[in-house]
Amino acid sequence: MTKQQLLSLIKQGEGQNLEFQERPKEKDKEGIGKTICAFANTNNGVILVGVSDDHKIVGTSKKTESQIANVAHSCKPSIYPDIFHLDIEEKTILIVKIKKTGNIHSHKNIAYKRVGTHDMPLSPEEVMEFAKATGEIRFDHNICKGASLEDVDKAKVKWFLKKATKERNFDVDPDTSTKQVLEKLELAKDGELTNAAILLFGKNPQRFFLQAETRCARFKGTKPIKPFIDMKVFGRNIIDQVNAAEDFVLRHTSMAAWVEPGKIERQEKWEYPPDAIREAIVNAICHRDYEISSNVQVRIFDDRIEVWGCGPLPEPLTVEDLKGDHRSILRNPLIGKCFFLIKFIEQWGTGTNDIINMCLDWGLPEPLFEYIAGSLVVTFRKSKLTEEYLNALILNTRQKKAIEYLKKNKEISNKVYREINNIGKALAADELSDLVRKRIFKTIGKGRATKYVLDD
Repeated sequence: MTKQQLLSLIKQGEGQNLEFQERPKEKDKEGIGKTICAFANTNNGVILVGVSDDHKIVGTSKKTESQIANVAHSCKPSIYPDIFHLDIEEKTILIVKIKKTGNIHSHKNIAYKRVGTHDMPLSPEEVMEFAKATGEIRFDHNICKGASLEDVDKAKVKWFLKKATKERNFDVDPDTSTKQVLEKLELAKDGELTNAAILLFGKNPQRFFLQAETRCARFKGTKPIKPFIDMKVFGRNIIDQVNAAEDFVLRHTSMAAWVEPGKIERQEKWEYPPDAIREAIVNAICHRDYEISSNVQVRIFDDRIEVWGCGPLPEPLTVEDLKGDHRSILRNPLIGKCFFLIKFIEQWGTGTNDIINMCLDWGLPEPLFEYIAGSLVVTFRKSKLTEEYLNALILNTRQKKAIEYLKKNKEISNKVYREINNIGKALAADELSDLVRKRIFKTIGKGRATKYVLDD
């Protein structure tokens, strides 16, 4: 940090990310300890030691550095800020930079958060919510009160062992007792069952968790209004819910069939890629917040399928992250581990990218990932480019060929359009512009870099 940057910070004044401290003496340790703790819990922050509340540079001793480091170390768990000094107006300013750590820190057994220019103690309820958000408390790890081995479906555990051995070479003797299997999977502790054990293998998990259901509905038309064409609520364990929800979707989606020249067998294809739908359902059930009193939902409309989860993404993931490379962050690690063993998930953070690619390969628009009412919703959309729709637009053979090209490829250029149609540049430009006017294509880029993509 330069002197000019420091003066600019001082002029800016205290706020959510900036705190001024004069020379902290022994009695001031509690004040700076609160601030260090609050910044580490809430957001990255800077403390300028040697600056008064009224923006005056009063300076401090370089010895203060060790004092501040000791205060930060005394927080639980310890905090390690970056501390360096800068001389200005012949006075020493200590610049203390604290990063948000993702843990819950306390100073003298009290956790703090930064609110504007104040360091506020967290209430017990806030501490619990904070712990859940940071992963220090995991719902699926908690003991399921009142549950015993009598509540476990032993046949389902046997099925799981067989499936996990086949899919992931899970090394457990098939004759191992249910109790030992659950212990090996970390689903039981000191003879008590975790919430994950009941959700995965319970005879009736809804006895303990009413909200642990998956609701599926086929609506008439394009709006979520009654009457339903069909509606089912699936209970039992969450492994069975995945399969039941997928079966429901396949029962209520169409399959196209055609005969290709030179092939004896009839060709068939579902409206939507089944593997992509299944991936979205698995993700919703595996990663949902099981403390939210709502259900995973699958909504089927004439023009789309929506898969509703429960709650936001695990921090620090964002909706935009799902469309690119990202880490696999499990809200329910024990459930995720078991889903991995039976090959429901891969734990590489590629599931959402697979969903996108499967839809594009299927000739469908890219699926939508959105937050709606605080929950992640994945929407699979049909292509508007039906034969009936395209015929009404009066397109020529070359334009239809370009549309088919874009169903398989993400973009097309004037050059590619010319190559696949064996025409000149001017005619290609006219026909591509016509496709843009008819809102089938849209442009990205400018000039020679112009590309055309489907206008979804």
